[in-house]
Amino acid sequence: MYRNSRGRPGVVLAAVAVAQFVVALDMAVVNVALPAIRTSLGFAPVGLAWVVHVYALTFGGFLLLGGRACDLYGRRRLFVLGLAGFGICSLAGGLAQAPWQLVAARAGQGLAAAAVAPAALAMLATTFPEGRERVRALGVWSAVNAVGGALGVLAGGVLTEYAGWRWVMLVNLPIVAAALALVPAGVPAGAVPARRERLDVPGAVLATGGIGLLVFGVVGTGTRGWTSPATLLTLAAAAVLLAGFAFAETRSAAPLVRPGLLRSRWVAGANLIVFLAAAGQFSAFYFASLYMQQVLGMGAAATGVAFLPFSCGAVAGTVIATRAGASRSPRASLVPGALLAAAGLAWFALCDPDGGFVTDVLGPTLVASVGVGLVLAPVAAAATTGVAPGEAGMASGVLNSARQLGGCVGLAALATAAANRTGDATGPAALNDGYALGLAAGAVLFLAAAAAAVLVLPRSRQDAPPVPGTTGKRLEGTPS
Repeated sequence: MYRNSRGRPGVVLAAVAVAQFVVALDMAVVNVALPAIRTSLGFAPVGLAWVVHVYALTFGGFLLLGGRACDLYGRRRLFVLGLAGFGICSLAGGLAQAPWQLVAARAGQGLAAAAVAPAALAMLATTFPEGRERVRALGVWSAVNAVGGALGVLAGGVLTEYAGWRWVMLVNLPIVAAALALVPAGVPAGAVPARRERLDVPGAVLATGGIGLLVFGVVGTGTRGWTSPATLLTLAAAAVLLAGFAFAETRSAAPLVRPGLLRSRWVAGANLIVFLAAAGQFSAFYFASLYMQQVLGMGAAATGVAFLPFSCGAVAGTVIATRAGASRSPRASLVPGALLAAAGLAWFALCDPDGGFVTDVLGPTLVASVGVGLVLAPVAAAATTGVAPGEAGMASGVLNSARQLGGCVGLAALATAAANRTGDATGPAALNDGYALGLAAGAVLFLAAAAAAVLVLPRSRQDAPPVPGTTGKRLEGTPS
């Protein structure tokens, strides 16, 4: 049994929104600054990529562990520790004087984010009951998530061009401070289980090692290729560890991910959808940015500003999904949202090497972004439907892991396909062909997400039983 109060829901939502914003922002803010970072710190070309990759590696690798630790040791505690660690590592990165210092700081940011992200989503799931309240809260969370990712590109370009690359790291400090300041104002302090289970150490080692190797192998395909011995060996090792993790969870008394959780059509379907949607969305960001800079010749700051319509469209889609989700199943927004995102990316794939922002970017961006907004909030609601409060962190960790892995695997696969289409050519026309292929593949991924929503998710919340293993075991309160 857990002991806790809901605190002040409005303050919880504000704190979670600010924290999620900085986590999403940092996924993209560094990308535009990479050339300036290389010049300033003297990175080798191969080493420079790890400024981005190491964040994805530690973030994705520790999400399941972070999610379960939230359930066992208190969500507010993990939330605060993660935010504080994120701020310290951001400061260290902004003051870095050598390549290894910046890479270490980025690794620390990813590790801290792996505590913050599942704690934030779990706090929403346990503060706001299923139905209208939770849908609205998740709508805000989803909008902030989308806006943070889009504004990361804008902030990276503007800060690098006008303030210097160090500010892409230091900009996190006031945001982290704002989130931490909200915690004592209404985020409930209670919280740990009256009977604390032991952390599943073998499962944590196998999951973290397996996911870490999977991310490492995938991000390395940019330089080694998918068929190189190093890539194949790394991916094989990841598969062995993840298979071992799946087996270990069936034998553990306190698993990191309870197998019954994934037998729920809501949970399994939501994670499949978010994997496919993240693969399409992350890839679209990547190819759109390259198209504007490498084909249309736009500068870093101008490219960042060009992502503002995406933020507006995503917020609009989220508002629509939130209003619809208050009385309807998540599936009602997920299917049209995924189809709309697919249509936008398919339109974007018609881009022309002699095109322009208004004719080739703005329209597709608005259509796709509204679709993405329609997907984000309902998929989070679906992933927590029927989940017991004591497993909210577990479910949140799984959802964040699926999103992170989907983005990583999808981007690597589609970037490889685009590079193969381009070949050794460097002209705008050849680059345009590669980017168009990547955007078209992103559209296919969103079509697959729509199909998954139709085939896997129940038609309504009443059409499926609670998550297996939770019936009759709802816990009173929840750790924060």
